[in-house]
Amino acid sequence: MLSRVAPWLASRKDAADPAGLSVRTLDGQDTPALTSLAGQDPVTNVFILAHLRATGTAAPTSGGAGVIGVFDDGILAGACWAGSNLVPVQLDPALAPLVADAANSSGRRYASAFGPADAVLALHAELAELGHRAHEVRADQPLMVIEGPPLVQPDPGLALGNLADFDRILPACAAMFEEEVGYSPYLGGREFYSRRVEGLIRQGHSMVHLNDAGEVVFKAELGAVTDDVTQVQGVWMNPVFRGQGLSAGYMSAVVEKAQQIAPVTSLYVNGFNIRARSTYERVGFRQVGTFATVLF
Repeated sequence: MLSRVAPWLASRKDAADPAGLSVRTLDGQDTPALTSLAGQDPVTNVFILAHLRATGTAAPTSGGAGVIGVFDDGILAGACWAGSNLVPVQLDPALAPLVADAANSSGRRYASAFGPADAVLALHAELAELGHRAHEVRADQPLMVIEGPPLVQPDPGLALGNLADFDRILPACAAMFEEEVGYSPYLGGREFYSRRVEGLIRQGHSMVHLNDAGEVVFKAELGAVTDDVTQVQGVWMNPVFRGQGLSAGYMSAVVEKAQQIAPVTSLYVNGFNIRARSTYERVGFRQVGTFATVLF
């Protein structure tokens, strides 16, 4: 396949690709092909596999988000989710120019791109040439997994989030988001973000410890869930309780609850966050790949 990418790269203005490559938005008939492609790496591709599990289709959503597919002589060779974020799926970096052009031509604005580092950074380089300027690039984010029981005793205080505590959980989620990306999640509308948090609670994918005073001490969510893999996101310790050696026990409790849903628990973490990486390794997580995130 890669030998046929070079002619296209030499002439990006061509409407048709003489090398046999083509790009289009996937539809419902492409669902089996996308599922098969993503299934080549269920951990790395848990985001799109969770979407397929929830919707049952590769077709665009009612909000216009969809999947850009790259075909090699009619066979799906790589893909990329294109919604508010860009998420490559088994996308060879050499195909990034094709996907970037398609993503740019849609006229959508993207908040971020995340996924396998080589594909994300290749997309970023192409999108930058097309005027999509990033305000931060996190090029080294270890992708980590744990299978089997955690190595640290789980903290028994961690429980599934309850809608009765929504007014406490939502501010903690917003604080985590702002601390992580540098701006409020409410910029795009408080209602949208609130619905997202509420949905995670309803699905049983929100985990939280509230102390006797009603304060959120720790919280995390399962942001993507399949029958095989869950991906932990939104890990946050209340600053008041940091530095007390509590995080490993809470993360072990997260793993314990996540593995009631799927056997493999995954997450990705900023490479510079040495303390978090050390905690995850202590719990039993091991690195299996490297992600990158580009914040636009």
